Amino acid sequence: MSLSELMIDIPAEHEANVFGQFDIFAKKIERTFHVTLIARDGSTKIVGENASAEKAQRVLAQLMELSKRGNVITEQNVDYAISLVFEDQEEGIVEIDKELICYTLQGKPVKPKTLGQKSYVDSIRKEMITFGLGPAGTGKTYLAMAMAITAFKRNEVSRIILTRPAIEAGEKLGFLPGDLQSKIDPYLRPLYDALYQIMGAESFIKNSEKGLIEVAPLAYMRGRTLDNAFIILDEAQNTTPAQMKMFLTRIGFGSKVVITGDATQKDLPAGAVSGLDTAVKVVKGLEGISICTLTSKDVVRHPLVQKIVKAYEEYEKKSLSRTRTRRKHS
Repeated sequence: MSLSELMIDIPAEHEANVFGQFDIFAKKIERTFHVTLIARDGSTKIVGENASAEKAQRVLAQLMELSKRGNVITEQNVDYAISLVFEDQEEGIVEIDKELICYTLQGKPVKPKTLGQKSYVDSIRKEMITFGLGPAGTGKTYLAMAMAITAFKRNEVSRIILTRPAIEAGEKLGFLPGDLQSKIDPYLRPLYDALYQIMGAESFIKNSEKGLIEVAPLAYMRGRTLDNAFIILDEAQNTTPAQMKMFLTRIGFGSKVVITGDATQKDLPAGAVSGLDTAVKVVKGLEGISICTLTSKDVVRHPLVQKIVKAYEEYEKKSLSRTRTRRKHS
């Protein structure tokens, strides 16, 4: 094993951003690749085995490029940069960063953060109907909301319709206090949260009163034809096949539709078939429809969420394997 000493320029004004508070990101890179980083006078020396030092250099180059583009480096950026290097895909990180959707009310840019998210956003832009499938934290709903609000502001659509099936996750609607709207609101809260963050409460209320933005349970879609609208069906894994067919046949001219769901988080009664599962099989291959599958690699919440999602995926694979083995021997 031969050691290498590689150099990379990281100017002082970018050092704290790239290395992280208390050098937390630098230490993670050192642990991952078994290298030593020595920063001095705007340059960083990478000492380690040849292949490892070269990989660490490539990760730092990505983070440096993100920093130069005005991004605040997060742990998720570091983890994703490391994973791209292991897959020899690191050139994609700059392309991802170029994909600006819009800004939040606080001026924070909304953009995809992974290759999976970029593919999802590209599909929404290109196709009439996009299915966004994947675990919690992959940005399915938030990115769809950002695309909807951007299309609305550009007058590409005349209204936004956001809907969810009102399925109880272990609690009954009837036990909640208040009128019907009060009972339904908790199920639609994630949609409101994204709207407020990107559009602002005042703008949302004004457009809602005009009927230009509608947030409603899926049952309210029956009997309607939705023309020239951006429609998001969230938590679609909790639809029945009949509800999904009803929803898909509501779509009119000039509309764009995003259907999001996570097949692992169904709240349907035991043994019930998910409308999302059925729809993906039925419409697969139809022109104008894209099915995007996000994975644990696309989780952009706290890094621990990514680990939890991955742990569940591995547990479910093992459980499925054990079940198949038992069936073979029975």
